[in-house]
Amino acid sequence: MASTLSRGGERLLQAAEDLFYRQGIVATGVDTLVETAGVSKPTLYAQFGSKEALLAAALDHRRTRRLEGLERHLARVAEPRARLLAVFDWLTAWHGDPASRGCAFLNAAAELPDPGHPARQTVSRYKAQLRGRMSELAAECGVSDPDDLAYELLLLIDGASSRVLVDGDADAYQRAAAAAARLIDSRLETPA
Repeated sequence: MASTLSRGGERLLQAAEDLFYRQGIVATGVDTLVETAGVSKPTLYAQFGSKEALLAAALDHRRTRRLEGLERHLARVAEPRARLLAVFDWLTAWHGDPASRGCAFLNAAAELPDPGHPARQTVSRYKAQLRGRMSELAAECGVSDPDDLAYELLLLIDGASSRVLVDGDADAYQRAAAAAARLIDSRLETPA
């Protein structure tokens, strides 16, 4: 969608991504969005149709950027086990900012109870893609049942995200990485 947006639409997308994350979805009104982006309400409606559609577009934009960033990070790591653990390093770097509010996708899901909401579908797609990528990385490591391990690693990630949000625990992803290393090592297949 971003390639078909006007400059005002691009500014709205950036403002929405930031404001929905920092302030929350419900707390961020249309007036705040257009004022921050420096556009008019008709621009918002012409470019996105509604606040809900802008939210879905903002989350999808974040999803794309996040997954591209993960791939760039993984490209710097060669050894399979280290690549799987690099997901946690990437998260640590991303959420190392003291203003981090944890995972934008989980935060959005908590505010959007309707699983059919387009933004909730983006959340599910992101989490499924992250889990799928970790399953691929786990398979490269040679672990037994890489899909199951990926699910467990995603539980660690989501738990760390909640610790960041609830407690401001800047070390949550590093702690999750240590637990992930133990979990991975317990699953590595030993040669016969």
